[in-house]
Amino acid sequence: MKLIFLLSFVLLGSQCSNPSDTANQSNPTVSIANATTAEGTDAIFIITLNHPSVVETIINVEVTPNTATVADYMVGLTTVTIPPSQTTASYHVATINDGLTELSETFTVTATIVSTNTTNTVPIVVTGTINDFGSTTHQVDLWLTKSDQSILLQKQNNTLVFGTSANSFQSIAIDESTTYQSVDGFGFSLTGGSAEVINQLNSTKKQALLQELFGSSENAIAISYLRISIGASDLNSTVFSYNDLPIGQTDMNLEQFSLAPDMTHLIPLLKEILLINPTIKIMGSPWSPPVWMKDNNSTVGGSLQPQYYGVYAQYFVKFIQKMEAEGITIDAITPQNEPLHPGNNPSLHMTALQQADFIKNHLGPAFVAANITTKIIIYDHNCDQPGYPITVLNDPIAKNYITGSAFHLYAGEVTALSQVKNAHPDKDLYFTEQYTSNTGTFDGDLKWHLKNVIIGTMRNWSKNALEWNLANNASFGPYTPGGCTTCKGAITINSSNSFTKNVSYYIIAHASKFVPTGSVRIASNSFENLHNVAFLTPQGKKVLIVLNDGNVAQSFNIKSNQKWITTSLDAGAVGTYIW
Repeated sequence: MKLIFLLSFVLLGSQCSNPSDTANQSNPTVSIANATTAEGTDAIFIITLNHPSVVETIINVEVTPNTATVADYMVGLTTVTIPPSQTTASYHVATINDGLTELSETFTVTATIVSTNTTNTVPIVVTGTINDFGSTTHQVDLWLTKSDQSILLQKQNNTLVFGTSANSFQSIAIDESTTYQSVDGFGFSLTGGSAEVINQLNSTKKQALLQELFGSSENAIAISYLRISIGASDLNSTVFSYNDLPIGQTDMNLEQFSLAPDMTHLIPLLKEILLINPTIKIMGSPWSPPVWMKDNNSTVGGSLQPQYYGVYAQYFVKFIQKMEAEGITIDAITPQNEPLHPGNNPSLHMTALQQADFIKNHLGPAFVAANITTKIIIYDHNCDQPGYPITVLNDPIAKNYITGSAFHLYAGEVTALSQVKNAHPDKDLYFTEQYTSNTGTFDGDLKWHLKNVIIGTMRNWSKNALEWNLANNASFGPYTPGGCTTCKGAITINSSNSFTKNVSYYIIAHASKFVPTGSVRIASNSFENLHNVAFLTPQGKKVLIVLNDGNVAQSFNIKSNQKWITTSLDAGAVGTYIW
């Protein structure tokens, strides 16, 4: 097994206070963590800049003995250079298998930053460990779900060992020296309705469910990202904002702003979740501003009136600050959920030019003035209109405040994410919603969502992948008048003592359980019917998610470091491989 040394360059201050600061962001800090590898495999330093530097970054990396001898690894001094147009580089340290069982040896890694574009002034010194516990009988774990539901996210007992015996099967080749985006997480939208029905469980059953969803035990799926609505979504029992007023009244100073509508269900449940996973990332998205800010005096459709752009920006500021006062950090917001779908209840129509105007002249400056570091992520709608986020990002002032663009896939192709990435490679991509219908089938949804929502988004640069509502009741509610009546949650709450896990639970679990926040996508090749995506975790493990989208069982190899295992998946099955 290969375990990886991860070097990460962290920019201090991801948002500039004004547009002219783009080229003057804080210099990156270089860090390197202690790490462990197995004898006979390479230790790989993956060096990452979270955005291209304006000058090349040069690092001298030296490997010297500690308790190990020079017979245990390839000693040397190497210069690693990251050109200004790139964000990653790698450096391999080969370890040598001497045929002896020596338990462990350690060596020292010293990284000296030669460039002047970093804040490091002294070399970084860490320890690498080579573990050698003799022969290995099992090297790769496999967690499997079959389309006929005979196996549901179960760890398999078959022994998978890397070797070099030739066969005629095609190979998925893993290349950890080629890296792409880092991962923020996998999860769901915790709608107000989801919180309401989860809170109907008795305390014992509720804690068991929350531990399974958000915990890190063997039977947990470790959800690492949640999206919530700012005010009501269409999967709330009622429609509301945080500043509802009688018709004809306004509140320009937001004196009547209140989180009270969410204090019964959503906020208390979020606090319980944070006790289980304090680092979970939370995104907020509004379905509609307060009605008094809109030009049609309705929760459905209409547009935000320009005279309220400034006060609406402060509405976001208050939301973030008041959630923080409740102990809930909002990592990111989108200015509007599905801005080109004004027919939902609630909803709002917002054009690309309106969104650019709102961000550059109001929301971005309001965040800077309030010292808010919450990310601004634009668009949050279907893949059939990549021109929308490109138009917003083409405004250089608006772009300065924006972290990236978010997508759904009710229309278009998932490759639209790469189209936006190619147009603005310095901005991130996110995938924030896809529902499963109460008329869908387990096998059909498992295949389509794994192929598109998990594998497709990741292979097209997304930093997260979210399914829609986390939970509902047996009648697919609650929902607002005019809201979605067919949205099927990951969990169905049947009674105070019973819940059922549905297909989207397994869709997300095949990634969230094994690919934690901070993982990095690495290269893997796809071929007909075997869709896949590979990751390197912060703990140095490699994770490969594979879907057999064909109609027959298929055998194949997984190749890593010139060795391979041979495995197979039934038609429609998904496997997550970890080593």
